[in-house]
Amino acid sequence: MTQAHRQFKDAIYEQLARIGKAVSAPKRLELLELLCQGPRTVEALACQAAISTANASQHLQILRAARLVDAEKHGLHVEYRLTDDRVSDFFLQLRKLAESQLVELQHVARQYLEERGALEPITGEELRRRIQRSEVVVLDVRPREEYQAGHIPGALSVPLAELKKRAHALPKSRDIVAYCRGPYCVMAVEAVELLRTKGFRAQRMEQGVIEWRARGWRVATGGEGSHA
Repeated sequence: MTQAHRQFKDAIYEQLARIGKAVSAPKRLELLELLCQGPRTVEALACQAAISTANASQHLQILRAARLVDAEKHGLHVEYRLTDDRVSDFFLQLRKLAESQLVELQHVARQYLEERGALEPITGEELRRRIQRSEVVVLDVRPREEYQAGHIPGALSVPLAELKKRAHALPKSRDIVAYCRGPYCVMAVEAVELLRTKGFRAQRMEQGVIEWRARGWRVATGGEGSHA
């Protein structure tokens, strides 16, 4: 191999490695998943990822340097968003690869869900069929801004923090399915636990909006679906 060819290959892999380096920290992966749900300010991301604003800002700057996210100033706040839908696809594929190769990941997830009786979630396909037959009430228990950015058509926006005081408005004559950000989001697990203690027939859907969209199914935005 000539020196010119070697330099070319080294330069290519150096650029590819920028993506790998950007997602090499657990908290950066969590921030990326949060941004898959919709745009966020640095402060909101820091709160949801349980880190300081300064720490979140540093992580976001690394993701931005790798062109995975972009930022826009809104008054006193900086709002981040994914640069492209392909970043969301990349995150899903990365997670699927980890699920297929890392038995440790499967063990951690199974242990947590088994303790809460949450190992048998409803699938997206089954939920679609039951929605079409008007058999279920679907709850989006994510924060309302995530619901506004994109949600399953017909889902009601009932953020987990509001569920306890709003549960009385839900019908007990129909099954309830709660969903949040995907298989490792715990909000739907908590929602189902709460609803069952109040006598509701409740299940969680393991998938979230990004998985729903990846299947080519329609995602609604704005206020469609209303509130409970």
